[in-house]
Amino acid sequence: MTPVLLLAAEKESAQVTDWAARIGWVVGLALFVALVYWLMREGWKWRGTLQGDLPELPAAPGDTGPERLTMSGRYHGSTTAGQWLDRIVAHGLGTRSRAELTLTDAGLDVVRPGASDFFVPAAQLREARLDKGIAGKVLTEGGLLVVTWEHGDRLIDSGFRSDHAAEHNEWVEAINSMIETNTREGAER
Repeated sequence: MTPVLLLAAEKESAQVTDWAARIGWVVGLALFVALVYWLMREGWKWRGTLQGDLPELPAAPGDTGPERLTMSGRYHGSTTAGQWLDRIVAHGLGTRSRAELTLTDAGLDVVRPGASDFFVPAAQLREARLDKGIAGKVLTEGGLLVVTWEHGDRLIDSGFRSDHAAEHNEWVEAINSMIETNTREGAER
């Protein structure tokens, strides 16, 4: 026999795929992913139950007065004030969404398509600042407008990002000025 024929005779066919084992691994992986998702969802619901003492969010009054500022952008969530990783999920505050903010003499109106709207009365506003992060969202330094407000017996930080980040400084100045004016007027009474 010639050497070429010997080489051809020694070749074996390729291994056949074991489909039962492969399908078993895919099903097992899918079940594991479903379990992890279910556990995350239960954790989210549990956190909402723990925060059940948080009162209902106020709705905007009928007449809020003239607009001082408006902003469109994203709402990134709310946390316990000073604890940027302690997300608040009760009453839909944990739901990220688009947001339209309107600042008036009556307070801050947050309209969120697809999520619960809420209103922060001017008397409940405590501070506005620029920050770099809030639970689940980290940006460059000063990339996030964080508004601290009081709701019930809690101080809450809510994070917003404008479609035009240059607006953030104007919002911080306007809200803090409004807080100072309200504090001064309250002390004079």
